[in-house]
Amino acid sequence: MQSYNKLVEVTVIALETLLCGAAFELFCLLLDDTHWEKVLNAPKLQIVLTLMLCYLLCSAQRSVMLYRRKVYAYQIVTVVCWNICSYAVLSGVILAAGQYMDVWSYFFAGYIVFLFVCMLVFRLGFRCFIKRVRIGGKDRREVLLVGSTENNLQLYYELTSETWAGYDVAGYFDNEPNPDFPEECSYLGKPQEAIAFLKAHERIRDLFCCLQPAEKEVILQLINYCENHLVHFYSVPDVHNYFQNQMYLERIGMVPYLTLRREPLSRLGNQVLKRSFDIVFSFLFLCTLFPFIWLVVGTVTKCTMPGPVFFRQKRNGLGDKEFYCYKFRSMRLNADADVVQATENDPRVTRWGHFLRRSSLDETPQFLNVLRGDMSIVGPRPHMLKHTEEYSKLINKYMVRHYVKPGITGWSQVSGFRGETKALDDMENRIRNDIWYIEHWSFMLDLYIIYKTVANALRGEKNAY
Repeated sequence: MQSYNKLVEVTVIALETLLCGAAFELFCLLLDDTHWEKVLNAPKLQIVLTLMLCYLLCSAQRSVMLYRRKVYAYQIVTVVCWNICSYAVLSGVILAAGQYMDVWSYFFAGYIVFLFVCMLVFRLGFRCFIKRVRIGGKDRREVLLVGSTENNLQLYYELTSETWAGYDVAGYFDNEPNPDFPEECSYLGKPQEAIAFLKAHERIRDLFCCLQPAEKEVILQLINYCENHLVHFYSVPDVHNYFQNQMYLERIGMVPYLTLRREPLSRLGNQVLKRSFDIVFSFLFLCTLFPFIWLVVGTVTKCTMPGPVFFRQKRNGLGDKEFYCYKFRSMRLNADADVVQATENDPRVTRWGHFLRRSSLDETPQFLNVLRGDMSIVGPRPHMLKHTEEYSKLINKYMVRHYVKPGITGWSQVSGFRGETKALDDMENRIRNDIWYIEHWSFMLDLYIIYKTVANALRGEKNAY
């Protein structure tokens, strides 16, 4: 199995390295006899070899992923994005230092975009080829289940739900048949008989065991047999009764333990990347567009309603710490601003306020919060103190959203859960999306959320009131 994975990885990297050079040659050919040729200051072969070496170094740093049994398109796109970004930086620095070509030209930018498309098509196409091979009956893995708890039942459906994953389940062993298992998954006998079955079926290379600790002797026998006969043994912990979500194995020294979730933003490198982006992005916005927005919004606000231009409100942030969140005021002065959520056709919101809310311009002062470090550009939206107090008692795992800084925009907002929460289900869906964001954070995901936020703001959001 390892040799097969390595073969796929080496093949893909080698073909992509060749494709990198071929794409440059093709791009030059497409722009032959144009002024773009002037950006090349070295022999083309020398540039091509340099580019291929740079790509080889960058692609070798990340998993190819294509050999995995279950891998999805968005994961492949993410890896390609990171490969091309790191390649663009490395090759740009080397080409500029050696004065091989003008890397600040549209030619080089066009080549990078062209290469990104080529690599995306290649990897997605290669993945489709692997899927067809597995659907056709080749490159399949036969597995065996021991124990029929809820976890192994769910595992069965995960293994067989996608034909292209290439898993075939031979059946399951347990002390008695489980009526919840489908007929397609045969009951093969008691756990003590599993070793004899493995001896008679040498094609089985994976065994998933979910027996109770009381059956320690049987488990040890299975482990010893598997370890001595090239069968991969996997222990499936029976924690479904009290852990309903995904878990991860971690270690403190030599002691293993299970954690409920992985939090990418708990890593220092990711924190530095996110904070650096927040500072640069918010600083540029506050120095360029914000003064003009402030001037226009401030003038119209003063002309349409009495009171201050800015509205500040205490909200809950990272670690449930309270901070003042800033907005452009969109409501008339009222005593309920800190306790009552804005609703559709809210009489407190002025006509100018409706425009600010629909265009999301009322949120732009929060870039000041980002620069101060109270907020991030992307993250779970901060809630009023009253809402946090109420919903934390009504919704399970509500407080998990405070593991990260709140954001000006977030995954929930671009997924359709912006605006008034008319029912408890609305807030539960929002919290579910906030937790998903915390567990799946990536820099590319942040950029995608920013793009979706801008696109929604330009279209105008129906739930922004």
